[in-house]
Amino acid sequence: MSSLLMQKGVWLLVIFSFSFVDSRRQNGRVLIDGKSMIAETDDEFICATMDWWPPQKCDYGTCSWDHSSLLNVDLKNKVFNNAIKAFSPLKIRLGGTLQDKVIYQTKHHHKPCNNPFIKNTSALFGFNQGCLSLSRWDELNRFFQETKAMVTFGLNALIGKTVLANGSAVGAWDSTNAEALMRYTVKKNYTIYGWELGNELSGNGIGASILASQYAHDVTTLSEMVHHVYKAIEPKPLIIAPGGFFGPKWFTEFLNKTSKTLNVVSHHIYSLGSGVDRNLTARILDPSYLDKAGDTFKQLESTLNTSSSSASAWVSEAGGAYNSGQNLVTNAFVFSFWYLDQLGMSSIYDTKTYCRQTLIGGNYGLLNTTTFEPNPDYYSALLWHRLMGRKVLSTRFMGSKKIRAYAHCAKESKGITILLMNLHNSTTFDVNLSVNSIWRLHKHRSHTHHQHKIKNSHSESRHKKMGRKRTRTREEYHLTAKDGNLHSKVMMLNKKELRVNSYGEIPSLEPLYVNSSKPITVHPYSIVFAHIPHFALYACKRSV
Repeated sequence: MSSLLMQKGVWLLVIFSFSFVDSRRQNGRVLIDGKSMIAETDDEFICATMDWWPPQKCDYGTCSWDHSSLLNVDLKNKVFNNAIKAFSPLKIRLGGTLQDKVIYQTKHHHKPCNNPFIKNTSALFGFNQGCLSLSRWDELNRFFQETKAMVTFGLNALIGKTVLANGSAVGAWDSTNAEALMRYTVKKNYTIYGWELGNELSGNGIGASILASQYAHDVTTLSEMVHHVYKAIEPKPLIIAPGGFFGPKWFTEFLNKTSKTLNVVSHHIYSLGSGVDRNLTARILDPSYLDKAGDTFKQLESTLNTSSSSASAWVSEAGGAYNSGQNLVTNAFVFSFWYLDQLGMSSIYDTKTYCRQTLIGGNYGLLNTTTFEPNPDYYSALLWHRLMGRKVLSTRFMGSKKIRAYAHCAKESKGITILLMNLHNSTTFDVNLSVNSIWRLHKHRSHTHHQHKIKNSHSESRHKKMGRKRTRTREEYHLTAKDGNLHSKVMMLNKKELRVNSYGEIPSLEPLYVNSSKPITVHPYSIVFAHIPHFALYACKRSV
């Protein structure tokens, strides 16, 4: 990077620092339709990826992967273990570009299998073939069992194919090596939640591409293999594909030809541009730019609904900025605006699982690549996982476009959880709620809108007779950047730093308890999760 660009980079970091001094205040209102849900996610909606990239993977002169690969990451690190255990469970997707260059050691495989990927600029994807040894597969599975992770594994879809000069991969998939790994996995009683075939080979592909008709044939081969290998085991692993970028024509053909074999149609999201782009922060803070990402989710939902397939939709890889992300942006506080907005928006369009690229590795990891210390987005993911339930509610914010608002039925109560994000640099919003179809004990169903300060009249009168007044509270989690610096890697929760302790333990995430009659205050460049346990909506009635 030239000195001029470096100077501009520093300038960008400065202009997005801020303080709350002289902030203006505005009122706003969130409207929530509580009569029925509009979509539903999996219980374990939050997912993160682990990749194959070796230390020699470098982008724009920066090598950001270090020892974070499936082949070399330290599985004994206490922080790493505790970070996964905190989710109980965390979905983890094993895969990435180099999965289509991995062979699997078998008991009949006599070649050395301890070699990492070797950099080769003339080879497909820039590296020679790599190998997963059975001993490392054992180590990984013991690690996942101990941390209670739910694992999906991306299989090499290019084995048996010839990649032509134009990038087209022709020929049928050779499933022999994959079947050997699968049989070994079953023999060792390792649990795999799903097998995904290929990475970014759909449509035009990245480096190589497979026609939809051939891909569908290969998925049928995978499905038949899974049903044969797991014939005495229930439930069977999910069949997942193609793990590529969405295109209506290719996906329509693929879905219609896999209607009886495919469980999950998976796609990838890198909506912000390249990791070297100097405009990433501006895009993250631009509501109109964030809205554009909704087009992909909407189109995929429509494609699924009009196809003959019963598959559900997953985002199996999403790093925001491709080629490893950007230091001090995709691993900093500011990225939580993009990440949480993606979680909220994808949920609206019936996405069942959302896998963040990465759990560790590159400049977009939930965990620091070398220290394993959680980056800000880790805590955003953990709060979502603990607070946002499966059922998605229709939500609209009345006021500034700089407020992003999403609401779900709460994870562990009859109430709701609201996510509010303030993209404004100087305006504080005091947000009230209007919710219809509140279900109240001893009351008939009502279709009227209710203010957030509503009280249960029966409970109220009972407490008055007993000589005491009942005050209802909600739980609030206010997320901000340390020192008001959007590019900080330190997350503040209710004005307290979130850091692991000397034992490598993840900090507890304690809420503020706020009188429910008061509006939710959302400060500039801040994020608020508000859990309201006493808002029992008809849409959420059966969610507990």
